[in-house]
Formats: sequence, structure tokens, C-alpha cells
Amino acid sequence: MRVIDGHNDALLRAWEQDRTLTEAGAGAIDLPAAAAGELAAGLFAVFAPSPDGWQDAVVERDGGWETPAIAELPWSEAAPAAAAIAARGFAFARDARVRLVEDAGDLDDCLAPGGPLGLVLHVEGAEAIGPDLAELELWYAAGLRSLGPVWSRPNRFAEGVPFKFPSSPDTGGGLTDAGRALVRRCGELGVAVDLSHLNERGFWDVARLEHAPLIASHSCAHALAPSSRNVTDEQIRAIAASGGLVGINFHVAMLRRDGRTDADTPLQAIVEHVRHVADLVGVDHVALGSDFDGATMPRELPTARELPLLVDALRRDGFGEDELARIAHGNWRRVLAACWR
Repeated sequence: MRVIDGHNDALLRAWEQDRTLTEAGAGAIDLPAAAAGELAAGLFAVFAPSPDGWQDAVVERDGGWETPAIAELPWSEAAPAAAAIAARGFAFARDARVRLVEDAGDLDDCLAPGGPLGLVLHVEGAEAIGPDLAELELWYAAGLRSLGPVWSRPNRFAEGVPFKFPSSPDTGGGLTDAGRALVRRCGELGVAVDLSHLNERGFWDVARLEHAPLIASHSCAHALAPSSRNVTDEQIRAIAASGGLVGINFHVAMLRRDGRTDADTPLQAIVEHVRHVADLVGVDHVALGSDFDGATMPRELPTARELPLLVDALRRDGFGEDELARIAHGNWRRVLAACWR
């Protein structure tokens, strides 16, 4: 079963390790792993990281945990890092076995048996884009087709949702005037807007502005795991009403009811989140958004190579072959094509 995956951090890992993704063992997504797992395409994130150490600052509290507020990343740091990470993607796409995806036709070529691996360029956190949005035009010309206005930190466009468990996603203010302008311009260009990492007020601000399908590319169901990063049933209903989708994240702390970062989390936990969204709003509004190379995966699913095991687990849960095809790739293909027009 061919798969379109809604989020990975393979470019960041390649940049940090000075590796090429054509090598076996370069990370959770490299060419050999993608081929073995029938990964047809993915949204490859360009993410300019915060200073080292924020991941280690988790504070336990009231039977849960939180990460202290992460400071805004200045443009002077974000812009060169984003350019360097994107360069990894452009270099990867020069390989004949890889395609930089710019439209639905490219996705169709990647979905064909034996097709190239599709690289959908995604910017996660728009710190590298200035308030006049001039850089957005350059990124689009270079191949950008998906953008998340924020990661889990504030910037000039909005407030990212901080990492907390248990917590509502309603953690702060919504879009700024610059954020509204960014969302509008993305719609005009045909850049998909990703709402994962955006807090709840920002989500509803985008929902009021956006005429394209709403996307939470790598989030889970808050009803099953009350992480601040997950989406509520009300948000899921709004996503479905827009024709959009939720890409279920494989990060174990977002899957588990106890919020623990425990790799001994069964694949059934992913299946339960897929099932919850499918039962709530229909199978057309749920897909996969792994977060490979950016989070702790279940021990059974460390890389793209093992994706067929997840498809089999979904099959055992009762999803039919047509439903599996929609979850695995069809819903992403439909939604991205609608955003790109």
C-alpha cells in the first residue's frame, strides 16, 4: 500500500548529522527505508531549531509534565538555518529517484508503482519569513507547497502551543495581523497551511480566514490523549467540515493516555486515534503524519521501512481496502490538490 506521510524531520536530521538521505541508515526516512515501506511521498519539514537544551527542560507537575516556554527565534538565526536545511532537500531532489513535488500531477507520478519518492517542501514555523512576506514569494518559487505559521514557540505571526500534558490546546492568543496576512497570501499562492503546533485560538482564526481545507498534519485526538499538541473533537469537526484532514502523529507521548514517552507503545495506539477520527467525522478526514526523525516512535515502527506493519494493524481493526487506500494516501492527495488548486 503506497503511503503519503504528512510530516517528517528528515532534512533537519540530515543537516545536523551532515548526512545524505540516499544512504541507508541516514535516519527514519532515507531512500532504502522509503522504498521498503512503500513511502510514495512526504511533507519534508524545514525547521530552524531552537537553541540546544530545550528538550531537556521538561518539568513534572500534577501527574503530568510541561516544557517551559520556548523563546522566539530571531529572523537573523532562523533565515540562514532554514536556507541550509532546505538546501539538503534540494540536493536530495536532484537524485533521479526523488521528485520535488509542486502539483498534484507530481504526486500522481510518485504514487504510481515504482515512482520516485515525492518531496513536498514544508516550512515548519515561519520565522524565516519577514513581516512584508517577500521571502514567502521566494520560497514558493523555489518549491514551497506547505507552511505551518508556527512551531511550539511564539513568532511575529502567532503563538505556538507549548508542550504540556495534560492540557487544553487553548494556551494563548491567536493570529497577529501579520499572521492573517500570511494565511491569506498562502491561500492566494496555493500553499497549504498546517495548523499543527498552532494553539486553539490561532486555529479558529485560520478557520475563519481559510477557504482551503484545514490541515493538522501531525496531531492526534485530544479525546484519547490530552496533550496540548492534540486537536479536540470540535476542531476535528471543523477540519472535516472544510474538507480537510488530521494526520495522526506516531509520537508516543501524543498517542498515550498517560502522556509518557515510552517506545513500548503498541501500534494499536495509532490505530485507536485513526479510528476515533474516522468514527467521529468519516474516513475521508484522517491520514498519517508520522513525525519521523523528530519524535519518539513506537518500537515496532522506528522507520518508514515498517509502514506496512501499520497498514496491517489498520486492516486488522476492520478498515477495508478502499478505506486503507484513503488513509494511506488518497486523503492527502485530495486535500493537497485542493490547497494547490
